[in-house]
Amino acid sequence: MMKENQRSIPFIFKLMVSLVVFVGMFFISMVFGAADSTIKDVWTALTSNAETDTTLMLREIRFPREVAAAFIGAALAVSGAIMQGITRNPLADPGLLGLTAGANAALAITIAFLPSANYFIITIACFIGAAIGTIMVFGIGALKKGGFSPLRIVLAGAAVSAFLYAVADGISIYFKISKNVSMWTAGGMVGTSWNQLQVIIPFILIGIFVSFLLARQLTILSLNEDVAVGLGQKTTQIKAILFIVIIILAGAAVSLVGNMAFIGLMIPHIVRAIVGTDYRFIIPMATIIGATFMLFADTIGRTIHAPFETPVVAIVAVLGLPFFLFIVNKGGKTFS
Repeated sequence: MMKENQRSIPFIFKLMVSLVVFVGMFFISMVFGAADSTIKDVWTALTSNAETDTTLMLREIRFPREVAAAFIGAALAVSGAIMQGITRNPLADPGLLGLTAGANAALAITIAFLPSANYFIITIACFIGAAIGTIMVFGIGALKKGGFSPLRIVLAGAAVSAFLYAVADGISIYFKISKNVSMWTAGGMVGTSWNQLQVIIPFILIGIFVSFLLARQLTILSLNEDVAVGLGQKTTQIKAILFIVIIILAGAAVSLVGNMAFIGLMIPHIVRAIVGTDYRFIIPMATIIGATFMLFADTIGRTIHAPFETPVVAIVAVLGLPFFLFIVNKGGKTFS
């Protein structure tokens, strides 16, 4: 019945509905917060040069924060979808497979040894750390023949993540930079500036664009690698490019908001329930739904206990952990 419904509703209609929901969620996120505003205030801040207290707050504080939330949500959702596709592992997620832990460790090392590093250098360090975390996880997973089983990869990810988080904590304590590191890794968009967005948004856009270009190849890889080889695909090169895309997207996300698990796990499962298993549809839909979900989580974090702020990572964890356990219980096939 689910597959019949997926076929009966055109993808373009689903995409347009998701875009409308995204725009609505963006305006809601701009209106509500510790200092509530109105739709008129938001529209004035976005379309005019008026410089009232409200428009300045919206333009310089809330607007960059919500733009960051949208891009981070899209980056994590797409990276999770790609990872699940190329590993054929329904539990794959950048936060569960060592990428964010590697980026956090690299962040701590950079702050400790290069205290004057600018945001661009820190972002590049996070990319390198994410790559190292990925290499460690898949290196351990490949130690035995047939090592890339979902269970072994998840276990390797948990072990590597625990080790790299310990490295980050040890460096933070030894160099007395715990407060600086925790400000980066708390999992939120507090204090996001336009200068930071100018650094990370191009990386995220490039990563998502490349994933669009390789969506057809990813679909074939996600179903059967032997078929992909039989169709003449250069699977090694495609996998290498896609892993680079995952590292870029996850590294950019961690460099801004720190550890943010479960988004890359949840959103692809939800998207596959809506559009099926074709990544030409999954990637664009994951981009929009991931952005919408992150806007929702950030808005809840800002308003649930206003004027105090609940870390968005806590909101995501509350929603994501039950979903993760549900997927594990169903063998990863519930929404696929």
